[in-house]
Amino acid sequence: MAVMSAVLLGLYDVAKKKALQKNGVLAVLLVATALSTLFLAPFFRLGPAGDYLKLGLKAVLVTVSWISGMIGLKLLPITTVSTIKGSRPVFVVLLSIIIYGEHLNWMQWSGIALALLALYLLGRTSRADGTVQARRTGFIWMGVSVVTGVASALYDKHIITGMEPLFVQCWTNLFITAILAVCVLVQRLSAGASASRNFRFAPSPPQAGSPRLSEMNCPPVVPQGTSALRGGHGRPQFLETEAPLANRPAEENIQSDVSENNTPGSSRNHFQWDWMLVVVAVLITGADALYFFSLKEPGALLSVISVIRRASVLVTFVFGAILFKEGNLRAKGLNMLLMAAGVVLLLLGS
Repeated sequence: MAVMSAVLLGLYDVAKKKALQKNGVLAVLLVATALSTLFLAPFFRLGPAGDYLKLGLKAVLVTVSWISGMIGLKLLPITTVSTIKGSRPVFVVLLSIIIYGEHLNWMQWSGIALALLALYLLGRTSRADGTVQARRTGFIWMGVSVVTGVASALYDKHIITGMEPLFVQCWTNLFITAILAVCVLVQRLSAGASASRNFRFAPSPPQAGSPRLSEMNCPPVVPQGTSALRGGHGRPQFLETEAPLANRPAEENIQSDVSENNTPGSSRNHFQWDWMLVVVAVLITGADALYFFSLKEPGALLSVISVIRRASVLVTFVFGAILFKEGNLRAKGLNMLLMAAGVVLLLLGS
C-alpha cells in the first residue's frame, strides 16, 4: 500500500504543476481538497469532540505545508522541488530519534548523509533556475513546507493509533477545506482593497466653450510610470501603475498570478475550471487513503512508510523532466540518484 501511495503521490505533484498553469495556488488547493472531501462524503461519521481538536491541528499543519509547498513549486522547477521534498524522510527519522528514542544503524546514518549531500549539491545545481531572489524565496517556502510536513507525519503516528484511517482522512479534509476557504476569502478581500486604492476617475473631456488646458497653462497631469485609459465622459477608469511584466522580478510575477497573456495589470483573480483539478483530487484521495491504512497496520513503522512514500519524487522527477522540459537535468539527475540511494539505505536499514 505504501508503494502504491508513493506512485499516486508522484503523479499528484505532476498534476498540481499542470493545474497551477491556469489557476492560483489557493484556488487549486481549495477546489482539489473540496472535491476530495466530496469523494469521501459516504465515509463520514461522528466521533468524540477531542478527536476533532486533534484533527483540526493536523489540518493546520497540512494546510501550511501545502500552501508553502505550492508557492515553492511556482517559484522553482518541479525537478528541484521533487528533490527537496525527497529529504522529508531524513528529517522524520532524525526527529524520531529525538522524540521516540529510536536508534539508527550504520545503513541509516549513511542514508541520511547521502540525502544531505544531495540537498547541498542541489543548491549548487539550481543556481541557473530563475533569478537569484526567486530561487531564494522558493527555497525558503519549500523549507517551511518540509518542516510542517515532517511535523504532520510525526503527528499522524500519534493520532492514528486511536482513530480509524477514513475518519482521520474525512474530517481532516473537511477542516482543510474550511481553512483554505477562509484563506481565499481573505485574499479576495485584500485584492479588492488593493484595487480600490488604485481606482481613479478619468477627467472629463473639455466641454464646448470651456478653456483648453493649453490656454490655462495646465498640462494634463499623469503620474510618472502610469498611463490613463481612454473612456467616456465621467466614466471611472483604472490607471496602470505596475511596471511592465518583463521588468518585474520572477517571484513578483508569480505571486500576483499574472495571466498567460502577459498583460500588465491583469491577473488570474477569476477562477477557471480545469479538469486537471479533478485528477489532482482523485490522486491525493487515493494516495492519502493508502497512506493512512498502511500506517494503521500492526507493527507499521513511520520511518519506513515515510521513506517509501517519499520515493514518489522519482515519479515526479521523471514526469517533470518529460512534460515540462526543464533544464539542468543531468546534474539534477545525479542529485536524485544520491537522494534515491540515501532512501534505499534508510529502507534497508529499517
